[in-house]
Amino acid sequence: MHFSNRTAATMIGVFFILAAVTAVLGGLIFYDPILQEPDYLTKGAEHGNQVILGALMELMLVVSAVGTATTMFPILRKYNETVALWHLCFRFLEAIIITIGVISVLSLLTLSREFIAAEAPDLAAFQTSGTILKAIHDWTFMLGPLFMLGINTMMYSCIFFRAKLVPRFIPILGMTGAALVFLCTLLVMFGVIEQVSFWGAILAMPVAANEMTLAVWLIVKGFNKGPLTL
Repeated sequence: MHFSNRTAATMIGVFFILAAVTAVLGGLIFYDPILQEPDYLTKGAEHGNQVILGALMELMLVVSAVGTATTMFPILRKYNETVALWHLCFRFLEAIIITIGVISVLSLLTLSREFIAAEAPDLAAFQTSGTILKAIHDWTFMLGPLFMLGINTMMYSCIFFRAKLVPRFIPILGMTGAALVFLCTLLVMFGVIEQVSFWGAILAMPVAANEMTLAVWLIVKGFNKGPLTL
């Protein structure tokens, strides 16, 4: 199905907003009982519906990532087909990583329910399994929303900047945000800062501002008519 540039712009804007909302609700709010509570083996099962709702939010985030990739690809390929294909592949990889994180949380929920149902659970064994599943989620939470997001943002922002598809302050904000997200990824990987922390939020703020500014612009104004060759 072929969409006009105006329709594609609106869809991309909606996908960006959907991604922001579902990422916050799923990853930072609804998962709290099973990822942040010290007694998560009991709290997870007690708040099972909330955890499942969080998983559904993140699956909607996956849908928005795929939607952004496939809707943006025909626009980007007019200006640089190679970078457009890279963006498509890395956006899909981002979606896959997030999905792995969702599976780890749902597996942790199953573990919590098994712990509650067991008459005499082996606490050490359950905690070991829980630690592994939480570690898988933490790494996917970093590699998806940070590392892959930075790559994707840098690629489409470069094309937007050169093709003048949107006002240039937006892709400049995007490229700046991508660089800061890369920095945040390195700092988190080497244990300098926590991803969910004051400095993590500060470093992630420009890329979040870029996505929301871009989303509003695309919904209201759409793409400018840029040159077909760069």
